[in-house]
Order: sequence, then structure tokens, then C-alpha cells
Amino acid sequence: MKYGRYLDQQKGTFPAEWQAHFIAYDALKAFLKSRMVDTSVHLATAFRSSQPFSWAPTAGPTFDELLGRRLAQVSELTPAFVRMLDAEVDKFSAFFVKVKDETKAKIGRVLDADSRPQVDEVESALSDLLLLERFVFLNFTAVTKALKKHDKWSGLHVREPYLLRASGLPFITSTSLLRLKPELLARLTELLEASGAVDRARRTGESALRAASGGAVQAPPSPRGSSGDGAAAALKLDSLVGLMQDAQTVMVSLRGPHGTDIIGGVLGCLSKHHCNITDFSLSRLHHDVTFGVLVRLHDRDVDLFSDLVATAQKWDGALSFDVQDAELKASKLAAATQYGLDEAPYAQRTKHIATVLNERGLSPEFLSEWLNWLLSKKISVEQMRRLDKHSSLMCVEFRLSVPDTLSADEMRSELIAISAGHQTDVALQPDNVFRRQKRLVVFDMDSTLIQQEVIDEIARATGIEEQVARITERAMQGEMDFAESLAARVALLKDTPVEALEDVKRSLRFTDGARYLCRALKSAGFKLAVISGGFLPLARYVKAELGLDYAFANQLGVTADGRRLTGTTIGPVVDAARKAELLEVIAQAEGIAIDQVVAVGDGANDLLMLGKASLGIAFNAKPRVQQQARARINQKSLANILYLMGYSESEAAELQLAS
Repeated sequence: MKYGRYLDQQKGTFPAEWQAHFIAYDALKAFLKSRMVDTSVHLATAFRSSQPFSWAPTAGPTFDELLGRRLAQVSELTPAFVRMLDAEVDKFSAFFVKVKDETKAKIGRVLDADSRPQVDEVESALSDLLLLERFVFLNFTAVTKALKKHDKWSGLHVREPYLLRASGLPFITSTSLLRLKPELLARLTELLEASGAVDRARRTGESALRAASGGAVQAPPSPRGSSGDGAAAALKLDSLVGLMQDAQTVMVSLRGPHGTDIIGGVLGCLSKHHCNITDFSLSRLHHDVTFGVLVRLHDRDVDLFSDLVATAQKWDGALSFDVQDAELKASKLAAATQYGLDEAPYAQRTKHIATVLNERGLSPEFLSEWLNWLLSKKISVEQMRRLDKHSSLMCVEFRLSVPDTLSADEMRSELIAISAGHQTDVALQPDNVFRRQKRLVVFDMDSTLIQQEVIDEIARATGIEEQVARITERAMQGEMDFAESLAARVALLKDTPVEALEDVKRSLRFTDGARYLCRALKSAGFKLAVISGGFLPLARYVKAELGLDYAFANQLGVTADGRRLTGTTIGPVVDAARKAELLEVIAQAEGIAIDQVVAVGDGANDLLMLGKASLGIAFNAKPRVQQQARARINQKSLANILYLMGYSESEAAELQLAS
């Protein structure tokens, strides 16, 4: 709801004689909107005007002439606006002084130690005070919003000096009157004890007093007498307590070059005025710090704002603040205030982490297409964090707010297309506690931890490389059953000398980053396993070289003399189903939840394993595997897996030093 409409609605709840003394917010806004449209020197506003800035205009004034003309117009319009606003503030302030004096006198009579007021007298005084408080805050908000619109349309910044100038006006300096609320409520509670609503009044009154005074409240003494209907008075008390506990949500932001001083200055102001801090946010760009807080003002103490302006002036800061819930419909207020400053305040959304990665650097073309895709899906970016330390930007982690209506399969399919077009990986994961608490990583071996397919390497030593390679490729593409293809390939190895396996061990080339990744994960306390459709002697060698905890693979049969392969395997075949089963067995043995398991592989026989893990990563995988896996890495180094797990390059380096 626009503030002008909200203000009109609120005016209708005040006595008729008050309404003429409200700030004429709509008139101020109309003056600005109609007179300053084509006079602004603010860049964004100027380009939307009928005479935008241009280097060499074909017609009309040159830049210097246009700028001079606009500055001259602003120099006339801004003082006119200030005079108009001053008149409104004087009208409002004068009425405030009149009502304040009347209210103060009424409160004085009620709180006089020798007086014996009636319940309705105390209730009337408290109601008047709450009405005056609301009157001040509504009008002060109108002033600040009118100044904000002036600064937007004119390109000048007059809000802070204007508010600093206004800090001595009575409606700001009379805040001590508003702090009489706890005393009035205590007196009302005392009177209610004698009216028959003792328990209810005590419970409600003590709760409200505690909220208002910020501490424990002693039970009021036994009354000397009172009159009035206790039940009706208790109902009135409920209403008054509700008004006292009502609060305004205000967002305050201060930006400047003095980081700790700015934080301390804002918090000092909030402490002085007894605000409740709902949330905060801090960002730093070199020496420039922005500190934002979301606060609840129970006393609607407008003196806070003048103190914030003075703090901004002291620390060379740029201050902005805005009343949040005054512009929200009551039905939306509860939903709107449940979000923090660093979140997109939308309902029916889930949080995701997207990791974008390219070892050669993230191009502006990719980032532009990526952001346009997010916009097209109405996905909001809540945070961005750079994970690498290279000379060119290589890896960024995005925290996203994603509409519930989006299909994970649809998003994955579209992201694959974007990734392929730029050779840049995008991994999308739910942002939950398990994303940051992985404990087990399970790897395929061939073309994952090592660069070769071991059965091809054995075949090369015996001269049947091409025959075996053709079967291997068909299996990896999912064109034939893995167990069938394994049996066919192993049969071709019949009579191969066992010594060939030792030769293969010496020829194995570990994938770039494999040692780095495994050292970092072990240092961080992970359990690591290799589950391979290859052969156990080589899997055990890889396990020893990389410091893994488990190794599972197929066992080759050998002749009775132990010198040659028989062309068969012994025991269960480690196929796709067996890989997924072994992943679960390891997790159960270690007491690790499936939500804490990562799996990495490249072939069709890895798909069940990748699907079983909470994070399944297709590493330089076949097209079919990439289509079905939850995440993909098509980069050279396995160390990039650390980025998908949320580790920055600096954190990974610390883990290396600790290993």
C-alpha cells in the first residue's frame, strides 16, 4: 500500500479536530512529481525525462546548457518545496504542543500521589498518550518520505540536513512524555485488582509492563479503592496492552568509510532508544562498509532518527531508513517480518545454492545469460560469494530464493544447455544443513580418480586393446549391460600374465587434483572410498596412494599356480546396483546419513550410485550421465569438487596445511 493511501486511512481513525493538522503528504508528493520531472540532475531520473543527457544532441540545449538550466530550476523548486514542507511541519508541530500540554496535565492528575482516579480516567489518559504517540510517528514518517521523494526527483540530498535541523522541534524533544506509559499502565492494573479482574489484569499488565520497561515489574500494592466494572475494564486493558505492544518496523542502513565506528554508532543510537533489533546485515567493499539493521520501535521514539542523522554526519556516512510495516496490509505483516535482511521476502519459495565454475574464468557473456535466466524464472539472488583467488573470476557461489512451482528436472535441463554453451558448470543444490555437513565421499575409479580405464591398460599390455576398448565404450554409453560387457572383456584377458597388473599400476596417471582433493577431505575428517567396476588389485593401489578408507572392485580369477588370469571374475560383480548398495553399506558402517554422502563418477554404471547420494557429481561424464546427475563438473581438476561442497580456495589451502 502506498504511504499516502495508508496515511489517509489512519487519519480517519483520529478525532475530527486532529485531521486538519496532519502533514499534507499527497500535496507535497504532487508538487514534486509535477514540477521536478524534467529538472532532475540525478542520473537515473534524468535519463527518464523528456530531455535526457546526451553527448551531442541533434536538437535542443547542449549538456552544459541543460545542466545549468536544470540546476537553476532546482535552485528555485527546492527552496519552494522546503518552504511548503516547513509550513506543514509548523502546523503539525503547533498542534502537537497544544495536545501535548493537555495530555501532560491529564496524566499529571492521574499520577498524582494523593489522587484516587477512576479506571476510566486512567484508561482515558493512557489512550490519549497512545493516540498522540501514533500521531507523531505518522506525521514524522510523512516528512521523511516526502524528503526521500524530493532527493530522488531533484538529485540533491537534503533529507539528512533537514532532519538534523528539525531535531530541536517539540515533537522530537518531548519524548519523555511518551515514557510515562508504564506508570499509567501500572496505575490501571492497580485499580483493576479492586474491580474483580485481579488475576487477568495482573497477568496482562505485568507482561505489558515488562515489555514496555525492559525488565521485571513488581506486583502493584493492594489498592485503597476504586470503582467501575472490573470485567469491562479488563477488556479495555487488553485493548490498551495491544496498542502498547504494537510497534513499527524500521530498516536503518548506514554506509561509509569507518567500518567499526559506523557499526558502533548505529548500535549506540539503538541502545539509547531501547529498540529491539530484529536482524542485521554487514557488507564491506574495501574500506566502504554498509551496516543495516531491522528494528522494532515500541515507543515510536522519533528522536532516534535525529540521533542517527547526527551519527551519519559524525562518521561521514550515508544514512537511509524507512518505515516498513506502515505500508503493509495487516494481513501481510506477519509474513513480511519473518524474513531477514539478507533474504528475499517472498512466500512459497525454497533456498538453493548455485555454484558456477569455469577454470578459464567466468565470462561476462555467461554471467549475463545466467542472470537473465534467473530473472526469467523469477529466482532472486540473496547472496553472492567468491570462492576462488585467481586473477580472473573463476567460481562464485549464489544463494538463491526459488519459487516452489519450478521443476527441478526442468531447471536442470535448461542449466545444462546454458553450461554447454559457455563451457561453464552450474551446480544447483538445496540449501540445508546437510549441504554443509557432508561426511563421506565415494569415488568411481576409472576416468575419475585415474585418467585411464584399467581394463584397457591391461589389454594394451597383451595386444587386444582395440577389442576391449570397443566393448568398454559401449558399456560407458549405456548401450549394453555392464555385467555382460565386463564378462566379455574379462574373457579376452584369459592367459594374461599376472605381472601385467604390476605394469599397469606403474602406468596409472591420477586425475589432476585427485591427491589435493583427498588430502583436503581427509584433513576435514571425511571418510573416503573407491567403488570400481574395475579390478581389486588396482583399486587397492589407488586406495593406498590417495589415503582412502575403503576400496571395492571386481576380483579377477587366477590359475592355480597364481601366474595367469583365467578370464573370469570371482564373487559378486560390482555393477551399477552393487555400487549403490556398497555406498549404503559404507554409510551404515560409519553411522553416516545418506544426506551426508557425496558420490563422484563418469559412467552409466555410476548413475544409481550418484542418485543414491545426496550430492551426485558427474565428472567429465558421458552425455547421458550428465543429463541425469544432480551436478556436473566438466573441468580438468577434481579439486573443483571442494567448491561444490562449499569450501573456498583459502579454506581448502588451510586443510592442505593441516593434513
